[in-house]
Order: sequence, then C-alpha cells, then structure tokens
Amino acid sequence: MKYRDLLVAEITPEMEGRRVRVAGWVHAVRSIGKLAFLILRDFSGTIQVTFRVPKDVSEEEKKRYKELIKKVSKIPPESVVMVVGVVRRDPRAPRGVELSGEEIEVLNEAKSPLPLDVSGKVDAHIDTRLANRPIDLRRPESQAVLRLVSLSAKAIREYLYSLNFVEVFTPKIIASGTEGGAQLVPVFYFGKTAYLAQSPQLYKELLTSSLEYVFEIAPAWRHEESDTPYHLAEFISVDVEMAFADYNDVMKVLENVVKRVIDSVKNEGRKWLEVLGHEPPEVNLPIPRITYKEAWEILKAEGVEVEPGEDFGTPELRKLSEALEREGKTSGGFYFITDWPADVRPFYTKRGGKEVIGGKEVDLSESFDLNWRHLEISSGSTRIHRRNELEEELKKRGLNPANFEWYLKWYDYGMPPHAGWGMGLQRLMVPVAGIPNVRLASTFPRDMKRLVP
Repeated sequence: MKYRDLLVAEITPEMEGRRVRVAGWVHAVRSIGKLAFLILRDFSGTIQVTFRVPKDVSEEEKKRYKELIKKVSKIPPESVVMVVGVVRRDPRAPRGVELSGEEIEVLNEAKSPLPLDVSGKVDAHIDTRLANRPIDLRRPESQAVLRLVSLSAKAIREYLYSLNFVEVFTPKIIASGTEGGAQLVPVFYFGKTAYLAQSPQLYKELLTSSLEYVFEIAPAWRHEESDTPYHLAEFISVDVEMAFADYNDVMKVLENVVKRVIDSVKNEGRKWLEVLGHEPPEVNLPIPRITYKEAWEILKAEGVEVEPGEDFGTPELRKLSEALEREGKTSGGFYFITDWPADVRPFYTKRGGKEVIGGKEVDLSESFDLNWRHLEISSGSTRIHRRNELEEELKKRGLNPANFEWYLKWYDYGMPPHAGWGMGLQRLMVPVAGIPNVRLASTFPRDMKRLVP
C-alpha cells in the first residue's frame, strides 16, 4: 500500500487543485456544524485538512461526506491516519495552504486520554515527559532538540573527516577501567566480571600508533551518584586522539569543532531553532584561555577559597564564569582552563612542570577543560607516551600496573607522542539548543532513576 505521495511540508499553494495522499498523526481535531478540521502532523510539519460537504455532488455523495465528517470528529488525537485530499490555497491557513479532505483511513487509533499533551498547551514535568518519552518525542520542541543533536554530530564528523581523521569504533565491554575502579558499571561476561567503557580512551591512544588521527562518537557509561540536570549514566561521548600532537594542537581542533557545530546549527537548523525560540551563542576564535593558577587567583579575588591544587566544583565554576564574562574573557560563554594540577587528572596525562599557587608548590600537567559558563563541556590533555612514566603514574594513584598490562605492553613497540580530548555531546547541546537538562538531548536517557523506557 502507498501511504503518502508527499510530506506535508512539501505541499504548497502553487499545487492548488492537485489531489494528494498524506499520512501522519492527528495533532488536533475539532468540528463546527457541518465542518470538521483535522491538523495532520508528520516529521516535516503540520497541515490543516478541512472536511466539508461539497455542493455540486449527488445525494449519495453528500451522505458519504456527512458520515466522513462524523467519523473525523471522533478520531482521538495522536491516532495514525492516511488522508486523501485536494490542495486548496487559503491565506488564513498556516503556510497559506490546506487540504480539502475526501477520504480518511485510521491506520491505528490512539487510546484516550494521552499520558501527556503533545500539542504543548499543557506543560508536563520533565519526569512525566521522560516516563512517557515515545509520546514526548512527538512534541515539536522535543523533535527539534534531537534534530539539532543529529545536525551537530554531522558537523563534527564532516570537520574531522576534512582533517584526515579516521572514524573508529572501539570495544564497549572492557576488562578494566579507563581511570581506575571508580564509577565502573560491571556486567556479567561469560562467567567473568567485565565493565562498560567509561570512554574509549585507552583504545584510541593505542590506535594513534597505526591510524594516527582517530575519532569516535559513541556511548559511554559512568556509575555516578549525581542526579543533576547535567549528568547521565549513559551519554554520547565525542573522542579525538592525534599522533605527533600536544594539548595546544588538540585545543585548536576542539574550538574549531565547537564553532563548526554552532555555525552549522545556525545555518542549517534555523527551522528547529525557531521552534525552540533559541539562538546559540556567537563564538569567535580563538576561545580565551586561562591557566588553573589564573583561575585560582580570580576565585580568591572573588572571595572563594579553594585549596591550591584541588579541583573546582560547580559553585566555584559559577563564580569563575561570572567574573570572566564580566571582564569579556569568554567567547559566547566558552573558555578554556589549562595547565591543571597533575594529581587531579587521569594517570595518562603528561606532567608539565611546577608552579607556586597560593604559596604552595603544585605539580602541573599539559591538560585543559573547555567550559561553557559553569558547565564542563570537554576535557583533554597531552598523553604520556612512554611506558615507564605510565607505570609510575599508576603507582602514584594506588593502581596496579599489572592490571593494565594489556594496554601498557604496546608502549614497548613505538608509541608516538599524542594528545586528545573527550566531549559530552549532550552537554554541548545545552548552549547549542538552549536546553535546561541534558536528558532532553537523549532519546531515552539513562540516569540514577531511569532504566525504562
């Protein structure tokens, strides 16, 4: 069976008089006397279908149309229908066009009432929306966010391909944690305990010894006791690794990725941005950089006490970003913090000298975070490429090098200097799509409370 000739967005006033077949969902329906109005929705948009009794037809046809109008008026919202109608130019209708309905077939009638209002007229709490996600995803706003996620992933891929990166797909069931034993999600694997990958970190590093420039866009898992708008147990990680590069090189790639995403969304995703009523920030390159020491000194001047060498939490980053934005030291809210203390970074991070911060000597590293306001979007570094240094770092963190032998042994056979970063795609969508919660940028989010749908 042929369900449709056109998408509703392809129907224009210039097609007046053409008989077409469309299919989709009943967004809304109402009847007024001898008229029935049905708003039909497919992924491209909506169109009004008006059912009325024609004047110049036989009595038998008039009776058929009256039965048709009665049938239409009783169809529950979100039912799936196929409609045959004639295109009519009407300046009062959305886009100046409607269909004069001639036939309708209900392909699947929806139960009533709906678990939430797809039209958006009645607000629903985010927990209600996520519990009924397949229905929530029919809302234009929800679809717009996922369209922008898709467009962003496309922009990332196209830019990295243009730099001769190879897209790779690494194992997601692994023998040991990327960064030790914390936040691991165990799985039963052929009688042994394995884990879901926290990131492709160790594998993408090994791949620099062959493919040199690699990237991956794939799920990753973190068993974090964090129930915030910015944390997911399963998220999409964008990972890049480059041979013969340091952290300055990969920061340039990262800032260009962010700009490409925002420019692509503004140019190709205008329709979806209008649905969301959002305009992404303007990003000019280079994105400003401050060192950890400079950030620490700004916080101290703001009256925020942080032990030198310790990580910054969300309250500290809020204060820092507010100060930087006041001083015009961000680009659309984006900024880098570089040269982090080595002890708060993963074991594979290359050390980068010492610095006296707040009267305390701190070992630094060639590392960075890219933040948007208070939110960490990406983290990266120059990596250690010598086995003996990696083993020393593992021991300093109380980790047994023997547990990482599957990874370490390949450093005996010519591992190049390399650097890279990982970025949370859903987090990037906070400024790009203007969403208040990263769960809205996931099809079916997984967090502390959600395993279904």
